Amino acid sequence: MIAGSATLPAATRSGERGVERTVLSNGLTVLSEHIPGVRSISIGAWVRAASLHEPRERMGVSHMLEHLVFKGTKHRSAHQIASALESLGGSLDAYTAREHTCFQARVLDEHLPQAADVILDLVFRPLLRSADLKLERKVILEEIAMVDDTPDDLVFELHNAALWGAHPYGYSILGTRESVAGMALESIRELHERAYHPPQVVVAASGNVEHAALLAVLEAAGWNDVPRGNGATLHSPAPVPAVPTEQHVARDGQQVHVVFGSATVRHSDPRRYTLMLVDNLFGGGMSSRLFQRVREELGLAYSVYTFQSFHVDAGTHGVYVGTARDNAEQAIAAVREELARMANDGIGDAELAMGKQQIKGQITLSMEGVTSRMYRAAAVELFDEPFLPLDEVLAKIDAITVQDTRDVCAEFFRPELQTLVSLGPS
Repeated sequence: MIAGSATLPAATRSGERGVERTVLSNGLTVLSEHIPGVRSISIGAWVRAASLHEPRERMGVSHMLEHLVFKGTKHRSAHQIASALESLGGSLDAYTAREHTCFQARVLDEHLPQAADVILDLVFRPLLRSADLKLERKVILEEIAMVDDTPDDLVFELHNAALWGAHPYGYSILGTRESVAGMALESIRELHERAYHPPQVVVAASGNVEHAALLAVLEAAGWNDVPRGNGATLHSPAPVPAVPTEQHVARDGQQVHVVFGSATVRHSDPRRYTLMLVDNLFGGGMSSRLFQRVREELGLAYSVYTFQSFHVDAGTHGVYVGTARDNAEQAIAAVREELARMANDGIGDAELAMGKQQIKGQITLSMEGVTSRMYRAAAVELFDEPFLPLDEVLAKIDAITVQDTRDVCAEFFRPELQTLVSLGPS
């Protein structure tokens, strides 16, 4: 039944027991973290199939599949799926990301069997019917329209495409109107048959659950009985960012929405923590440089902030600012000046000390929730990295030096490296 199991290292000071890991005989990987003192459990299944693995002509097929599984399974109707956990006070959700698709639930500990059974149904037993595709196609086209009508969302889609060019990292997760309108049921079924197999799936749970009890619940639900399958591991080409460009997309509106951004490092790169710290100081809150300069001193924007993401093969960071048309040039110039100041001067000792306190506090607070801990457990497998207890993560942040921050600023913050996309009135 169990192909192998391991307990990953626990912390020495925080009291964390660590993440336990088991690989079932059919190739399914199961991870869990027991959190005493709570009455809830978060459980999720991550499938290694998402927009990164799609051909351009089928852009959005992973997201469409994520939607369609909720329309009915071999054991449940759409209404039964919707009410199965909500009727117990729990929640059921799903999302499609760049590198994986996730189906997740949060329930009281006593309702773990029901959650495990529902997620099993969704992942491995969807009906995928033609009539459901016809209906859900309309829903996703409305979702695309909603993004099109939300300029501070749309500008990120446009920037992503400009930054990554023809690489799938630049694809829209939702797909395009054309790809969704022309999507065939055979393409969706082919994706499910090729990718939704136990060796491609990671199950993670966190909360009031012991690992052995989780394995027993999964076995009782039938996870162990799902055939291994012969679907091939999905791969994608290595990402190569496009040459930095500037482009403006004209449309009516009251504001110009601007995104600067560049490629950075992959999730496994140790500089990830330094970039997180620097980005937080640069535009992570009210005390950040961008907020103080662009909003407080110049009064050019209500919203200005930094963003970042780290994937298996690459990462991104950047700046968003929304401003009136008459202020756009001045706001863009102010952001460029702050980027140049970061690239040329970096940060000093006092700012570094403040940044460490900020990022350590944010990480520690995020670990108070069972869902965040579930994500951390899943990341062990999804990014093929060792589990790091909270104390070790905080120690890595404490070890960041002024020179470390100056190095990443010089490499990634130079204005000429940024791809800039603006959206709004000309």
